[in-house]
Amino acid sequence: MQIVEKWKPSLYILFLLILLTTACSSNSTPEAEPSEPVVETPGPAEELTEEPEAEPEPELAYAAPLTGIRSAEPVDERPLAVMINNAPAARPQSGLSQADHIYEVLAEGGITRLIAIFQSGGAAETLGPIRSIRPYLIELGESYGGILAHAGGSPAAYSILQNEGKPYLDEISNGGPYYFRSSDRKAPHNLYSSVDQLREGAENRGYSLENNAPVYSYLEQGAEVSGEAVRSFDIYYLNDSYTVSYEYDRTRQQYLRSVNGTEDLDANDGTRLAASNIVVLSTSHRVLDDVGRLALDLSSGGEAMLFQQGQLIRAEWKKSSGDIIRFYKDGKELPLVPGKSFFSIVPDSPALEEHITLH
Repeated sequence: MQIVEKWKPSLYILFLLILLTTACSSNSTPEAEPSEPVVETPGPAEELTEEPEAEPEPELAYAAPLTGIRSAEPVDERPLAVMINNAPAARPQSGLSQADHIYEVLAEGGITRLIAIFQSGGAAETLGPIRSIRPYLIELGESYGGILAHAGGSPAAYSILQNEGKPYLDEISNGGPYYFRSSDRKAPHNLYSSVDQLREGAENRGYSLENNAPVYSYLEQGAEVSGEAVRSFDIYYLNDSYTVSYEYDRTRQQYLRSVNGTEDLDANDGTRLAASNIVVLSTSHRVLDDVGRLALDLSSGGEAMLFQQGQLIRAEWKKSSGDIIRFYKDGKELPLVPGKSFFSIVPDSPALEEHITLH
């Protein structure tokens, strides 16, 4: 009994220690579990959008034979060579802004005539006034493999057309239904047609519609020519009513045409006539009769001036049988700038440079 009493305080202390340890254990805060990172998902308005990639420009697989301008579809119409009246009373003409090539050549009396070559442009728009044909106009139009459109002609021209089986639409003899007269001008300055009407006429006459147009060589995109810098120039024919001027527009990269100081506009829509290439070439002109009809030498070649990109290139011209007139420098053919081209043919006497004033 004494032994129990002796250990009683010690047991009491031990009991208190156990209680204290248990209380501390029950009041301790458990260690927090590591939390998962929170990822916020953007709502519909917050969703990130990627910029769509730009669609590549479609490759244009074809080039128009007479302009070099690229297109998605082939340009394969048979050309039309249309004789256009250029008397003062016939201006402004209609439809010329749609032509691929335009030639300006002398006719009798010191006046000039235009030959408008259509292949890639023109449709139902009014075209004209249309006038008569001459042998050298036949030669120029035929060099394009073109169907000739005109109203009348010299006896020599009719002989060629009829005896050599040329494809032609003459308002007087075989193509009347495809032409019309306007009431706002006096004859003979009021005869018109359209590219669509002339093509219909050619088909109804049974002419081949196959395209055999020649092809010029063209500068690559971005290529630049090298020559003498010329901002503008004038071309003089034999008559004061036929001074043609061209001014290079760097923004449009075209030469803008004026006649006798007045802007040359298409009467259909007011478009100013313009081209990427202007060529002036000289050749022999010979008077045939007392009417003043002419013969032009289109086979011997000669001097030429080619205006491109505000530059003048002095060159020479050549024409092989069945081909168009081409231009050369140092024995190499000069390429054209893609676009429309205008050609002025002047006499070789006086010399070519005397027909041109450079600015």
